[in-house]
Amino acid sequence: MTVVETFAAFIGIDWADREHAVCLASPETLLVEHRSLTQQAEELDQWATELRHRFGGRPVAVCLEQSRGPLAYALMKYEFLVLFPINPKQLAKYRQAFTPSGAKDDPTDAELLCRFVKEHHQHLRCWKPDDAQTRGLRLLTEARRQCVEQRKAYGNRLLQELKESYPLALTLKGKNIYADRFLTLLAKYPTQRELQRASPRQLVKLLSRRRLATDDLPTDPKQDPRVLAIRAAHALVNDAMILQAARLAVVHLVALLQQFNKTIETYDRQIAALLAQHAEANLFAGLPGAAAAIQPRLVAAFGTDRQRYASAEELQTLSGVAPISVKSGKSRVVKRRRACPHFLRQTFHEFARCSRLKSAWAQAYYQLLRARGFRFHAAIRALAFKWIRILFRCWQERQPYEEERYLEQLRKKNSPLIAYLKTNTINN
Repeated sequence: MTVVETFAAFIGIDWADREHAVCLASPETLLVEHRSLTQQAEELDQWATELRHRFGGRPVAVCLEQSRGPLAYALMKYEFLVLFPINPKQLAKYRQAFTPSGAKDDPTDAELLCRFVKEHHQHLRCWKPDDAQTRGLRLLTEARRQCVEQRKAYGNRLLQELKESYPLALTLKGKNIYADRFLTLLAKYPTQRELQRASPRQLVKLLSRRRLATDDLPTDPKQDPRVLAIRAAHALVNDAMILQAARLAVVHLVALLQQFNKTIETYDRQIAALLAQHAEANLFAGLPGAAAAIQPRLVAAFGTDRQRYASAEELQTLSGVAPISVKSGKSRVVKRRRACPHFLRQTFHEFARCSRLKSAWAQAYYQLLRARGFRFHAAIRALAFKWIRILFRCWQERQPYEEERYLEQLRKKNSPLIAYLKTNTINN
């Protein structure tokens, strides 16, 4: 991305929930101006209008410690403001160079941000918003993933409650605890006592369906083997207070999980609608292992701006897939990169893991690394590193990925993966 070379002024903003400390400096003077701004639309708009008139609409560099959030979203609408978001760790290290004691306050941090962008903006990457579909996919897929993680946490709590007071329900849950039929059953019968008092007809209606032969299905619900097992089950706990507390917890957790299911379904519909409108959707449609949940995340990771990443190495580094090399004297240590967008790293990591089930060379590469002593996640990161190079090339050339074409390239280069694939095929 090309950075604007000349700026009419430089601004550092130390943001807060209600009031932001602002420091302004211009290239012509060493003097700085301090002021504060509240997080109010009218005040921010008035301040931006003053800046526009003062500097004739010329670009103004703004440095802040966030790339998303209320302040960043509010400043997006002013086209003459060029945003330079930096990691809070960068400011902390920069502050430490001037105040080793660790003293800090908001106006001083704003001035440090102002000085940082004024002296080093040519080495920083200015923030440029993606197109509407890409932004929407990024926000929705990340929010969906957070919702899935929250549902998982509450699902684990429900499992624990059932294990402690209602283990009979665990024998009826089927494949997962989030199934609508199972949650409906728990909502209607949140304790074992209530379940055993239910009518056989209601139980057969709510229990998960099984693929049984017609001759094996009893005509009388009372003779259904599942109903008989429920009626014959013994209670694990008889303490009234424990059962009362457990019932309340089950009712509460089931209601939460049912709402999470509805929310995730809503996210899925909106993501699918945005994906259908996205210009790059077909480019990532045929990737091995990129199912309905992974494909929109990959589309959002790359976007439509071909100038966003200068090389595949830049994306590998940004995503945290590329490791860090630390050298000092004769020592050299290679370790995992932790300072990165975690959701972006998670996207490539999960795609690489899923690709092993659909791509022969991906599985072979993973097994080859495991045979060399790599641990599971290290091998998956190495596979993701390789996938980013492939996807970046496809993205730049607007050419969908083709498994056979890539295998042919491996044969031409005499890749050890081909020999490994042949050996496994013969052994199998």
